Amino acid sequence: MNDLVHLAIIMDGNGRWAKRQGKERSFGHKEGAKKVREITEYASQMGVKYLSLYAFSTENWNRPKAEVTLLMKLLSSFLKSEAAILKQNNIRFEVIGDMSKLSSSLQKEIAKAKEATQTCTGLTQILAINYGSHDEILRAINKAVQTNEPLTKELLEKCLDTTGIPPVDLLIRTGGDYRLSNFLLWQAAYAELFFTKTLWPEFSVGELETIVCEYEQTERRFGGVSE
Repeated sequence: MNDLVHLAIIMDGNGRWAKRQGKERSFGHKEGAKKVREITEYASQMGVKYLSLYAFSTENWNRPKAEVTLLMKLLSSFLKSEAAILKQNNIRFEVIGDMSKLSSSLQKEIAKAKEATQTCTGLTQILAINYGSHDEILRAINKAVQTNEPLTKELLEKCLDTTGIPPVDLLIRTGGDYRLSNFLLWQAAYAELFFTKTLWPEFSVGELETIVCEYEQTERRFGGVSE
């Protein structure tokens, strides 16, 4: 049976879910934010050590300005409300992505949440904010080159946003699309991939448990062959 150390989720479908309810896309994003707490707490109970969530990509800046503004406000509100709850549940908070392009106020909220939970020893919740694998790898290469050391896999991994975090074991995408959308491409090289048509606000702990059970029975060969 496979251990599940690092679970990654592309949380897709908030806008479409809201449209089906006859609501604005903003309503879907708000409901999606609520789902994050539910899934994070359940993943922690399952014994998952790292949970990476795709919150805002480098490409999401291309969305309508009003929607981007709302998403930034939601992120800020999420951090303010969830930091204490994360600490209460012994969950450590981390982020990956290029923080330099975020507002100073949001950067401060991120720093506060990280500091508030830095002594937690349970699951680590990793929010990908202004994140894209292409951008991350380019930034990592630039860091590696500045060391004047030969560029190796090990050196590059030390320069990635996820340094010190194990590779992704299982990557789930909700919303019905079958693509990775520039998320953790390096880290998910040998991850098991599961795609569900369920929209993120409707994704349940029951469906997560079903997917994890299937993952645990999957034969992972990492490029090798079965005996």
